[in-house]
Amino acid sequence: MQIIGRKREIKELQRLKESSQAEFVAIYGRRRVGKTWLVRSYFQDQFTFYTTGIARGNRKEQLQNFYKSICSYSKSALQQPNDWYEAFDLLKDVIKRSRQRRKVVFLDELPWMDTQKSEFLKAIDLFWNSWGNMQQNLLFVVCGSAASWMVKNIIRNKGGLHNRLTCHLHLEPFTLAETKAYLHSQGVRWTDDLVAECYMVMGGIPYYLHLLDRSLSLAQNIDRLFFAPNALLKDEFDTLYKSLFNKSEDYVKIISALSKRRSGYTRDEIVKATGLANGGGLTRKLDELEQCSFIRRYNPVKGRMAIYQLIDFYSLFYFQFLNESHHFDRDAWLHFQATPRHNTWLGLSFERLCFAHLYAIQKALGITGIATKTFPMQTPT
Repeated sequence: MQIIGRKREIKELQRLKESSQAEFVAIYGRRRVGKTWLVRSYFQDQFTFYTTGIARGNRKEQLQNFYKSICSYSKSALQQPNDWYEAFDLLKDVIKRSRQRRKVVFLDELPWMDTQKSEFLKAIDLFWNSWGNMQQNLLFVVCGSAASWMVKNIIRNKGGLHNRLTCHLHLEPFTLAETKAYLHSQGVRWTDDLVAECYMVMGGIPYYLHLLDRSLSLAQNIDRLFFAPNALLKDEFDTLYKSLFNKSEDYVKIISALSKRRSGYTRDEIVKATGLANGGGLTRKLDELEQCSFIRRYNPVKGRMAIYQLIDFYSLFYFQFLNESHHFDRDAWLHFQATPRHNTWLGLSFERLCFAHLYAIQKALGITGIATKTFPMQTPT
């Protein structure tokens, strides 16, 4: 199966696969970016054990699902676990009995398994620290779309899993070049300017690109996916943020505020615009949004206070065209073309597109060896 792009991630997965020691790997990134597809495609589903959490499942349902997955990999009659400690004991048994040289265990959508008072994290802690890290042939891969949970509980864990990861991969959206390559692999042969406009709507998210119909124009596809009465991505914005962040309303407030000024807001301006408290909670939310590549922080040409800027293409598109009204006609995007509203969005998004590909631009210009600084166009306050 062909994997488009992801050269850095594939190189790292290859190193981990060939390692002669126990490896604990966390893969995280926004919803629909292709985390599960990458792991399953690279390892060609040849896992010693694989399972995935259940969205909104309770403790009993998560344990039962884990047990059913265990049974599919084990020939022994096994008793259903009463808790996660017993569940990971069953996993140990599956790993021990496997004849594979490199035992690859893949737990997908890990945050969904961590239900209230389940002691799931403590059980993983015990599994890895008391046994897993001593199995030189074990490659333990965990993955999740709830980026805030993954960063807090796995990557920056302050308890028993602190500094236990041997690798973590943040899967980014496709670059513009990868997007073009993916579209070509799907038989979509658009001009470069149309590929760029597609990117400025969908931001190189593989799942969104997968939904494109190659028999339709870009404008027809955008109308079909976003503006039609039963559009496939009609409710994507709410689903996206709820899947990534606990109490997503506060994160949406920040994103909504930042969408109103192209150059971004200082922290104090964010507090004023959102009504959120100026404390550690806001610091964590801004950090998590930055970790997920929804915003970036930079220092302006003048002034010492850092500025936070919205850089997620889909979110920019949503606030410009989808947020305020749901009464568009079926050809809304076609009718938006060349209007002041469309042209304003196009210019703003093109600036973001350039910032997202600065190194590629510098390389094309032959100036990668020259120290440079880049700043967005400043918007008057």
